Amino acid sequence: MKPVFETAKTARPQHIDDLGHVNNAVWVQWIQDVATAHWNSAADPAHIDAYVWVVVRHEIDYLRALKEGDTATARTWVGEAPRGARFDRHMEFVDGNGKMLVKARTQWAIIDKASGRPIRVPKEVAAPFLED
Repeated sequence: MKPVFETAKTARPQHIDDLGHVNNAVWVQWIQDVATAHWNSAADPAHIDAYVWVVVRHEIDYLRALKEGDTATARTWVGEAPRGARFDRHMEFVDGNGKMLVKARTQWAIIDKASGRPIRVPKEVAAPFLED
């Protein structure tokens, strides 16, 4: 079973655009926030101190609107083992009825904080995020 991280996001007035729903840029921020929360919840503290992740690609499908005051459940997981410095993260946001609002696949690269350069993802860094 793939390790899935789950959290809730509620649409506040500052998230709403002229169309009366959560702005696309907010969804991108939420994707980053949820991915970072997953990393911080599962990674070894030494790895958190040593590495940082950066997004290199977003692929997002906006399927339904989220209005002010509504809450979405965010779920994220890592698909397959990393390739070099990169891996794909899957993300979905569903409403209270389980209907898909937004789904995304983002590609992240690991950066060694000491050198400031990308490195191959160490197996021990990836292990908590992959299927058993």
